[in-house]
Amino acid sequence: MPQIQLTVPAGALTDQGRTTIQQDLARALLKWEGAPDNDFFKALGWSYLHELPEGAQVTAADTEPRFRVDVTVPQFALNDERKAGLSKEVTGLVLAAAGLGPEHALRVWVLINEQTDGTWSVGGQIFRHADLVALAKKS
Repeated sequence: MPQIQLTVPAGALTDQGRTTIQQDLARALLKWEGAPDNDFFKALGWSYLHELPEGAQVTAADTEPRFRVDVTVPQFALNDERKAGLSKEVTGLVLAAAGLGPEHALRVWVLINEQTDGTWSVGGQIFRHADLVALAKKS
């Protein structure tokens, strides 16, 4: 039940990157979360692309594009090793989608937000991490 959101300045992604980045990010998130590779769990990994209008993102130094990836996962879904792996893979995917090399890695920020256990509701039902683990074992 994770979510991943990429915020980019309009025009910062290549045409190919814009076409593929959302599913690439969703797949990476599910992989690092350890979700089963099946249609049920793939449908739960949501991905959003937010494109900002020109001039809506700058730094104090320049106007080069920066990329913010917001990840929301249930608490306990990612340990430190998985967070690091996810961050590295997501950074590479974003840079590739923008046609940039690894020397631009500092332009990508990955913010991992853990939803406190017992505060994630789907379809009017609270899901806890243990519920998700049980679902994964049934798959």
